[in-house]
Formats: sequence, structure tokens, C-alpha cells
Amino acid sequence: MEGNIIETKELVPKYKEYVRELRRYFHQYPELSYQEVETSKRIAAELDKLGIAYEINSEKNTGIVGFIKGMQSGKSVALRADIDGLSVTENNTFDFKSRTPGAMHACGHDAHIAMLLGAARMLMDMREAISGTVYLIFQPAEEVGDGAPYMQRFGNWYQEVGAIYGAHVWSDLPSGQMSVEAGERMAAGARFYIKIHGRSGHAAQPHQTIDATLVSAAIMMNLQSIASRHINPLDSVVITVGSLHSGTRFNVISGEAEMEGTTRYFSREIGTDIKEQMEKIIKNTAHAYGAEAEFQYELMVPATINDAVTSKIAEESVVKVLGVENLVKMTKVTGGEDFAYYLENKPGCYGFLGIKNEKVGAVYPHHSNNFNLDDSVLSGGSGVYAQFAIDWLNANK
Repeated sequence: MEGNIIETKELVPKYKEYVRELRRYFHQYPELSYQEVETSKRIAAELDKLGIAYEINSEKNTGIVGFIKGMQSGKSVALRADIDGLSVTENNTFDFKSRTPGAMHACGHDAHIAMLLGAARMLMDMREAISGTVYLIFQPAEEVGDGAPYMQRFGNWYQEVGAIYGAHVWSDLPSGQMSVEAGERMAAGARFYIKIHGRSGHAAQPHQTIDATLVSAAIMMNLQSIASRHINPLDSVVITVGSLHSGTRFNVISGEAEMEGTTRYFSREIGTDIKEQMEKIIKNTAHAYGAEAEFQYELMVPATINDAVTSKIAEESVVKVLGVENLVKMTKVTGGEDFAYYLENKPGCYGFLGIKNEKVGAVYPHHSNNFNLDDSVLSGGSGVYAQFAIDWLNANK
């Protein structure tokens, strides 16, 4: 395989501009979750140029599964990229900024599309080195957390593959560095909704009311005791109330209030515990003030946990393509990813490619309206995608 390893590294500079141009094209035309119809059409057009067979998910006419059959028989492996944008109005001024009002690729999914298409092109150049089939998964709706289950229902690709690999460009890592380590990588995420029923009245006569705003404030404060006093401090837990609506006028005490928020954690057992503790605190706090509370809790995504064997293969792929100096360790993060659904029943690895570079203004966090990335390193990500597919198939002949 020495010749093929060298060839993979040689393809990184060869397709640098191809990947960069694709990323900038997709950046101009973001589409929100489950609306990526034109994005899917453009991806399909690129696959047509490469002679790669594919199917578009007809359930919503967005999302593509392509496949490349190698010159040698073997098992199947999947490579995944998410393709949706965000409802963010872009504040950048470069010439390839978003042309879609109110939408932006503020998380880097434009780069993910370009990297996987770059990998597809590289793999077509190296078909003689592929022992089996490589599935290319262009997945919609990651930002709403259920694009992965949507694609799992499409065809039989998920049942056929032996492993799955994906990657995210990452604004906290210096450009060109990559982390693919095993274990917990991204948190489980849940969304909760609370409604308080009190009794409204005149602000000058609070004794005649049950103040829903006051109850909400007490609940917000008391919920923080779960992370600070109930959960082991060595475990990572976040409970955030992101929205609170109560009251209509300065001199009226509110009788109703609504709160929404999210929890983040890594252990399934802790997730169950958080939900139970939240319900106790919410309802008991409301009762202490004479109010009533409704509580709804919904899991958005499970935790993303990389398989040890698959991650080891990915580490070797990174070293082959980017060099050992660019293989780094990275602290797990409390953001969530629906890639986790793929990992519930298949071994896999989710990597992070650094795109932070002050020289090109790539210094803003994900979801910022100033988000940008160093797209000169994206073809290196393509190379790792391609090399991983080859290496995993060779390791599982």
C-alpha cells in the first residue's frame, strides 16, 4: 500500500482549489434544514461529473447516498457530511458571502460538503486501492437533530456498512490540526419546556397574586443546584434556560410564564437522573409559591462516542495524510451532533479538523454571523476521509 499512501498525500494539493471553490459556492447558497433541495441537486451534479452512482432521498427530496465500488471485493464503509445551513444573517463582506436572505453556513457544513466531494474525487482516482464499497452520505437537517435518523430510513446503506466516519471543521483548533480520538467527543442534548400557572393582578397589590415571574426566577436558580450539588463534579453537565417569557405590562403581575432551555451531558444514566431531578425541583418550587408547573423534556441527540478500534484506524489515516505533527488531542465538547445516532448501532469515528487562522479572519465561534474558516486546509480533510475508507476496508478484509 505504500504507493497508494503516497498517492493520497499527492492528491491533497492536487485538489486544493477544487475543494476550496466548492466550499465557497455552497457558502453562497445556504439552505435550512430539510430545505436543502438545490444543495442536493448541486451535489448530484458533481457526482454525475465523477461518474458516481447515487440516490436522492425522495421523502423530502433532500439528502443523497452515493456509492463507489472498488476494484477489489470487500466490505462496506460510510463517509458522512451534513449539508444544512442556519437561520443567521451573515455579517461578513467577502465576495462569496451568503446570497440567501436570513440564512448562512455559520457552522461549516459548506466545508463538510466540499470535503466529502473532494474525498469522492480522490477515491475515484484510487479505485484500485479500494477493497469493497464506500458509501457517501450527504445528510440534511443536522441542525435540528434528526437528519441522521431520516437518512437511516433511506435504503439499506446503514445496514450494509461496517463502520461510519464523519468530521467537523472546528474553530478552536489551529488550521490543519486534527483530532480523531476515541471515547466521549460531543454531548447528548435535550430540550425542555416549562409553563408556570400563577394568578395575575395589580403590581401594587402583590398579596392578591401568585407571581409567575418570581416563580420562574426561583426555578431558574434552583435548577442550577443539580449541576453544582447533585451531580458528581467530575461529570460534565450543563442546564441552561435560554428563553423566559412572562408578563405584558409594567404594573401588572404576571399570572403565566414560559421557559425553554437545554441540558447537555455524556452519560445516559446522568441524563435520566437530570430529567427526574428537574421535574422534582420545578414542581416543588412552583408549589412552594402556590403555583402549578408543566414540564416537558425531549432528547434531541445522544452523546457522540467514538469507537476505540475505528478511532485507531482514523489516527493512522491522519498521520498518513497530514503528518504526525497534526494529529492532536482535543477536550470533549458539550455541543451536540446527530452523528451520534449512527454510532448507536455501528462502530465509527467523528473527527475535528482545525480551521482557526487569524490571517484569514477565521477567529469567530460556530454559529456567529461573522463565522469564517481557513479553507486552504479542507483538501487535507478530504484526504483523511478517503484514506480512512481505504484503511478501514483493508483492515476488515
